[in-house]
Amino acid sequence: MKTIPTIAFPGGTNVPVLGQGTWMMGERASDGAREVESLKRGIELGMTLIDTAEMYAEGGAERIVAEAINGVRDRVYLVSKVYPWNASRRGTIDACRRSLDRLKTGRLDLYLLHWRGEHPLAETVEAFERLKSDGLIGAWGVSNFDTDDMEELFSVPSGKNCATNQILFNLARRGPDYDLVPWCRQRNIPIMAYSPIEQGRLASDPTLIRMAKAYQATPAQLALAWLVRKGNVIAIPKTSSAHRAEENRNFTSLDVSDADWATIDAAFPAPKRKMPLEMI
Repeated sequence: MKTIPTIAFPGGTNVPVLGQGTWMMGERASDGAREVESLKRGIELGMTLIDTAEMYAEGGAERIVAEAINGVRDRVYLVSKVYPWNASRRGTIDACRRSLDRLKTGRLDLYLLHWRGEHPLAETVEAFERLKSDGLIGAWGVSNFDTDDMEELFSVPSGKNCATNQILFNLARRGPDYDLVPWCRQRNIPIMAYSPIEQGRLASDPTLIRMAKAYQATPAQLALAWLVRKGNVIAIPKTSSAHRAEENRNFTSLDVSDADWATIDAAFPAPKRKMPLEMI
């Protein structure tokens, strides 16, 4: 099994290009043990970046993550996000402390603004920088920011310290390829791609199914490999199945020909004009 490639955040920290998402985890107590098992298996396989948020099950996903990383916290690169309405100067700090309590850890590796809200970016960035100086987070970033949002962020004091932009980006949602992805690449800001398999829908795409059969792979593996092949992208698929986590991990075994990548690109064409950033 090939090692998962890594990518460096602006501060120099290296993380695997394939992590684990947790959206919709923690919503049903009956699913908890399976969700914890899946995350643990992913960590064992090298998918040590785990993304969560205070929004997910109103803290329930963070509690699931706390169980999964118990005893292996030092191996995990831990990411969480603050609600936009909590992202004031004081509210950001309070929200971070609540997330840390639920995650049963003293420090987040990365803390993101989940999407833009009513609070000025300058206030949120000031709070992020305070959390960094206090040792409660290692770095900060944003989520669901379009190119103009990133330009505005870079204009505020310390805004250029942004470590990442987490966005909806996959074969079926290629809008960011027009300008946002290149903008971030030029500034060495990795993209974190959420819903990289389009919440599982790409697994039923005829082109990907046909291609996957030829490579004895799964459509999901192809979708993940396409993202990682672009460079400067971290994919964070969510699964509550340890078996599916293993399948996702094995995307590194694929060796797709340039001709077949061209076929996939033709089936999912890049945008020819600016498109508004999509969110789900």
